[in-house]
Parts: sequence; structure tokens; C-alpha cells
Amino acid sequence: MKKMIKKYRKAKGFTLVELLIVIIIIGILAGMMMLSTGAATDKAEATKILSDMRNMKAAAIMYFTDYHSWPNEATPGADASLDRYLDTKRVSSVSKLSVVHGTESGDVFVMYDDTAMANGVQDKMKVFVNDNILSGDAGKYQMTVRSATN
Repeated sequence: MKKMIKKYRKAKGFTLVELLIVIIIIGILAGMMMLSTGAATDKAEATKILSDMRNMKAAAIMYFTDYHSWPNEATPGADASLDRYLDTKRVSSVSKLSVVHGTESGDVFVMYDDTAMANGVQDKMKVFVNDNILSGDAGKYQMTVRSATN
């Protein structure tokens, strides 16, 4: 009997408790990584939207340079007036973007409208609003192309 106990104590390998502890630690680390990955994905999406809006602004300015007038309520893909200035395959949020004239003020804006935008992306867009790059909230944002007061 003593020989069996000594043999059992000398057995090599991990116990079930040790394996469970390692699995729990790996699970906790994976969960923390998923949270940080989600935040990075939201920031990337917000940055992509801002980039698309800047591309649309540049396209509107190039249109104005060529035709000495602003595009009329232009939406890329739906209105071919800006398609020549944009690579609509690369501007991913093309259906949510438009160039809009402020009829009374004479201002020209690039508008982004996506009311189904994820909350995390909206939080990241608020940073751009707070930095005075954009204005708006809750999935509806605008960037000034030309201000009549300037």
C-alpha cells in the first residue's frame, strides 16, 4: 500500500485544479482583449467615416473649381456629378454621404446620415465633434465645405 502511495505522489503532470486555473486565466485575458478590440474597431469605423467626409469635401471643391458652382444636393453613386472625383468603390459609406447647400445662408456642407450607427462609433465621433472637425450628433454629422460668412 505504501508503494502505491509513493508511486501516486511521484506521478508527473498537471492536476485538474491546475488545468482549470490556467483555463480561467486564459478566458479572462481573452475577454479583456475582446473589449479592447471592440473599442479599436469603433475608432477605426469613426476614422473611416471622417475620411470619407473629407474625400467628399475635396470632391465638392474640385467640382466647384471645374464648374464654378457647387454640386446640387449630390450623393455619390446616385448623382454622377461627383463620381468623377471620387473612387466610389473605395468610399465605403457612399450611400450615407451627400453635399447639401444651406439655401438661406449659402453655406455648403458634407452630410453623413446613419441613424443606425453603433453606440461605440457614435462615442468616437463625439471626439471629432468636440475637436470642432464636425458638428452633429446621433448618427447625423456635417462638415462645412464653404461658409458664406468667411
